Order: sequence, then C-alpha cells, then structure tokens
Amino acid sequence: MKEIGGFLELDWLIHHEYHTNAIALNTARNALVYLVRSKSISKIYIPYYLCDSVSNVCERENIRYEFYHTDENFLPIFERELDENEYLYVVNFYGQVSQAKIAEIKTKYNRIILDNVQAFFEAPVDEVDTIYSCRKFFGVPDGAYLYSDAKHLPLPTDTSMTRMTHILGRFERQSASDFYQDFQTNDSLFEQLPPMYMSNLTHNILGAIDYQQVVAKRNENWATLHKALGNKNKLQLQMPKGPYMYPFYCKNGARIRKALIEKKIYIPTLWPNVLNFEECDLEKDYAQNILPLPCDQRYSEQDMMQIKAEILKWID
Repeated sequence: MKEIGGFLELDWLIHHEYHTNAIALNTARNALVYLVRSKSISKIYIPYYLCDSVSNVCERENIRYEFYHTDENFLPIFERELDENEYLYVVNFYGQVSQAKIAEIKTKYNRIILDNVQAFFEAPVDEVDTIYSCRKFFGVPDGAYLYSDAKHLPLPTDTSMTRMTHILGRFERQSASDFYQDFQTNDSLFEQLPPMYMSNLTHNILGAIDYQQVVAKRNENWATLHKALGNKNKLQLQMPKGPYMYPFYCKNGARIRKALIEKKIYIPTLWPNVLNFEECDLEKDYAQNILPLPCDQRYSEQDMMQIKAEILKWID
C-alpha cells in the first residue's frame, strides 16, 4: 500500500537535465556494460592511456580486449580492420578530439564507442555509441548517460542516498580532506556496482543545475588559464564547450603536482596504471607530466591566477 502522511522527503526540483534523449544509467562503466550486453560485443580495442575501469569491465563481462597506442594529439594509432562484433573504444581526452575527427574515425572503423567522460557538453555524433559521466562535472554521487541504438535492457533503478556524505560535507563548506575517505569509499563501490538505471536522487539534482552558468564559468576559467599558461604549455589546445579541466603539459609535471598539493591545490594523476606498461613512452610521459588543472564552476578568475602563480614558480 502507498504510504500517506508522515515526514516530508526531498521535493522534486526543476526537471531540466542537459542530456534528455539518452539512456540514463548509474555509472559510465555500466554504460559500457549495457552496450556489451545489448550488442553482444566480443572484443574491444582500448587505449593504453586510460584507467583500468574499461579493461576491468571487459574481464568481468568475459570479453576479449587489446590495447592500442594514441599519438601526441590523443588520436588512435590503429591500422587494422575490425571483425564482426569487435569495437574500437575512442576516448575524447580533455574534449580535444573534435566532432569532425570523431566522424572521420566512425567512417573508417564503423563500430566505435566514444568515451565522452571528459566532454560532458559535447554533443554526440550521429550513429556513434557515446558515454558521458555526470560526477566528473557535478556534485552528484553517480550517474551516466548513453546515446545508443542498443536494445532496451530490463534493469532496476539505483538508489544513491548512502553515497552523498562527501558531497554534502563539501557543500556545507567543510574541508575536502575531512571527507576524502568517504569519497574514496564511494569511488571503490563502483567497481562491483551492477548496471542499473539512474537513481531518482541523481535525476533530481541533475534536473536543477544551471547548465548555461556552468558552461560559461568553465569556459571563462579555462580561457584564463590558457591566456596565462598557453605559451608554456607543450600541448596545442582548442577549448571545448564547458571544459573538464585545463591540461597543462610540462617537463617536470610530477614535481609541480607535489608542490601544488602542499598549497592545497589538488591536481590528480589521471590513469597512473599506465606507468606499469612497457613500451608506452608517450602515454607514461603524459600521465606523469600533464597537470589537469581545475577550472570548474566552483572557481573564480582569482583562483585561476593563484594556480598560475604557483606553477610559474617552477617553470624556467
């Protein structure tokens, strides 16, 4: 029976999500699981320069996978034909792979999966299976979108109420370090979390975000960093819409990262698992020396200039 009366729950907020025609799931890795199961994928080619979540999905789903290299512009170095039920997994690193280039890759290989985890605001390319992550861009505990013609899978709806502690703690202006353990605990849950549709709580939060303001602030902060550091950046960059982070590539990135952390400027090492591979000189160099500088909607021009000032202490 339906419960009537009692205490009130969280109200439904404005329902206006950014991605409205996608399949809404609980995690990006489970968006890949959804594709694997719906399309009976037998093998995936994945870049070395990537975290192990994709290879872990392949192992868990008992499908074959093989690594390939990427070039200095983050594009696949891949010159073989795909067999039936084989797919090329293409990552839009820092939103630097243009839609035109993605369409070109689609034409060449046909069966590709596009990872737009670092490019939330980039539109999907026609007839390309495309995965987006929500928690890389917003204060939500989980959430992913999948654009695909994959057949519908009967899945339960996830619940997110137990994954909100670190998000609410930072919202209440508590120190990030006070809730870092909660963040890590939450992050570790995703490895074994089964595929489910997006929770009502995550839908509710995503429906109330001012996406126009988010894009504008990210664009502004990215542009500020690029103006300040672009002439010292070894990467040739184009600003994507609502960028994820500003990738600053320098010869002593690992040393600078450590110095920034001491100033409470937290710069992640993305995909450190790459360092375990042999014959991946470029990928290892990128993992160690690309500094993903935060430029999201929480920060101001003053914050960006603080980052610039600390970095310039270690350049030249």
